[in-house]
Amino acid sequence: MNRHDPNFSPKIIDVARAAGVSTATVSRAITNPAMVTEATRAAVMAAIAETGYIVNHAARNLRRQQTGGIVVLVPNLSNPFFSQILSGVAAVMSEAGFNVLVADTQQPKGADLQIAQYLHNNRADGLIFLDGAIPESLFADYRRTRSRPPVVFACEWVEGFGEPSVTIDNAEGAVLAVNHLIELGHHKIGHVLGPLDNVLTIKRREGTIAALEGAGFPVDPDWFFEGDFSLASGVVAARAWLATSDRPTGVFCSSDAMACGFMAELHSHGVRVPEDVSVVGFDDIEIAQHFIPKLTTIHQPRTAIGEAAARMLLARLSGNSDDVDSVRLTVELVRRDSTGAPPIR
Repeated sequence: MNRHDPNFSPKIIDVARAAGVSTATVSRAITNPAMVTEATRAAVMAAIAETGYIVNHAARNLRRQQTGGIVVLVPNLSNPFFSQILSGVAAVMSEAGFNVLVADTQQPKGADLQIAQYLHNNRADGLIFLDGAIPESLFADYRRTRSRPPVVFACEWVEGFGEPSVTIDNAEGAVLAVNHLIELGHHKIGHVLGPLDNVLTIKRREGTIAALEGAGFPVDPDWFFEGDFSLASGVVAARAWLATSDRPTGVFCSSDAMACGFMAELHSHGVRVPEDVSVVGFDDIEIAQHFIPKLTTIHQPRTAIGEAAARMLLARLSGNSDDVDSVRLTVELVRRDSTGAPPIR
């Protein structure tokens, strides 16, 4: 083998020899990396670089009757929470030779029709849903379709749908947030909710109530403020907090974006965080550690969520659906500057 020979055209067997594996293993490492070990995949990738072998993805997709692309369905592309998840998905899928198309499920015109088209025809080899608020009717039709792309859920999910998912323990994350406020000495603790019918909102609310009741503290409906995960809804929640006669001294927000909006609005009214009220967020998006004050929050391993969802989808695409189990990743409390002892009154 002479790479410097202008007439040399490396073949898959050359890669196999360089990596010390079989041609079948090289093929699996290229087409379904989830089927080989990290060490084997690294050896194959190094051999590809060494030999100059060029993977013909178009020919591979034609042979396998695939489009060579997957679709990630996101509930709101403007939400910075999804950036690292999408990066994780793209890194794994691109290495496996798949293109990644991102679609916003909240677009007002034709969103359901677009989702139905992805679910029922060959426009994509597989789907990753980051949105659990998909109409049940779409999935009912999906179940009745014989030829359908595999589906994986990440972050959010549809109860009872039965497809594999990559999630975190949202209730446990809420417990961590509320217990942190309790440990600081807060007895009056409020909560800014997400969309009321959202699975994340429901689980985080359950965790909040469980932590409060476990500590013997009141669960006051007036201290549960409406929100929708957005910055603007955090502003509205802050105004509701300001209008409350008996204010909670600690507030757990269901998203960092709402927490930032909440703190910014309080600042404009001369309310200090954490001297006058402590605030905890959820997600640990990039702005959390740069906001003033730096936000105490629940960290989600967002890149890992995207990577795990992509690997799960690759396993399903390879026909190993029976070996694919749902995954739940851990969360942790990140203590920063937005929480402290309650004010002395």
